Amino acid sequence: MVNITGADVLYPSDCMLGESPMWHNDRQSCFWVDIEGRVIYEYCLHDKICTQYLLANRVSLLVKSNNADELILGLQGGVGRYNLTTKILSMITTELNADWQHYRCNDGGCDNMGRFWISTTELNHKEDAGALYCVDKDAEVSEKLNKLSISNGMAWTADNRRLYHTDSVTGAIKSYFYDEHTADLEFERIAVQIPSEKGVPDGMALDAEGMLWIALWGGYGVGRFDVDSGEMIAFIDVPAPNVSSCAFVGTALDRMIITTAKKEMTENDLKEFPESGHIFIVEPGVTGTPVLSCSL
Repeated sequence: MVNITGADVLYPSDCMLGESPMWHNDRQSCFWVDIEGRVIYEYCLHDKICTQYLLANRVSLLVKSNNADELILGLQGGVGRYNLTTKILSMITTELNADWQHYRCNDGGCDNMGRFWISTTELNHKEDAGALYCVDKDAEVSEKLNKLSISNGMAWTADNRRLYHTDSVTGAIKSYFYDEHTADLEFERIAVQIPSEKGVPDGMALDAEGMLWIALWGGYGVGRFDVDSGEMIAFIDVPAPNVSSCAFVGTALDRMIITTAKKEMTENDLKEFPESGHIFIVEPGVTGTPVLSCSL
């Protein structure tokens, strides 16, 4: 197994719950969120300027829109459109079968047809209380998976024939056959099973070689996994225990940003790992796949 060192702090964001890293090529920026801080971060790689956008609601997921000045968001309250210039949030749909006083959106993604995929979770991650939904370009919502606790880490293969997804509490990354025309899912197999001593699988990203990079909550890093054998073949050391997600960034998609969190850490933990909650950057030695835009 290859051990990758050199994960440096890109920006000391000090997030309580950093998540949803993304590269925006049109803006040459890295994006991520602090769910509990209700903040969107935009960091320009060229001029090293970080802009913060404050929201009234928890925000857990962002994806690109077809408009470079807009993002599509998963929030506590539903799915919204956020204009980065006017700083105005407009809701697209709240119809995700959730009581928003006790639920919020969690992870998701954008598929090759421009659909927005978003999951829900109970605020305390009550078992089997969440679900995964697909929102099409007309804002029609359909439920795709149910009885989920902490739905995470959606990644589609380059040929758009499979989707990788995890309900984090199970430790299993499942492979589903994916029909790009209907957005239907059919369970295929468990591609990767993370042993509990290695951490809990959270966000993930596929590289250009078809290998899966999985952020390991409680695992101090990001593992690269062979989806055929299920074996970890590389590991990025991160000086923070709660690693939440990862994304390839840069014009060549040859760097990776990694989000972390301070959530569930004691004062002693934070003294030992003072960079927890920051966002890190590293050169993983491979490139990622293109970032897709949402048609909502």
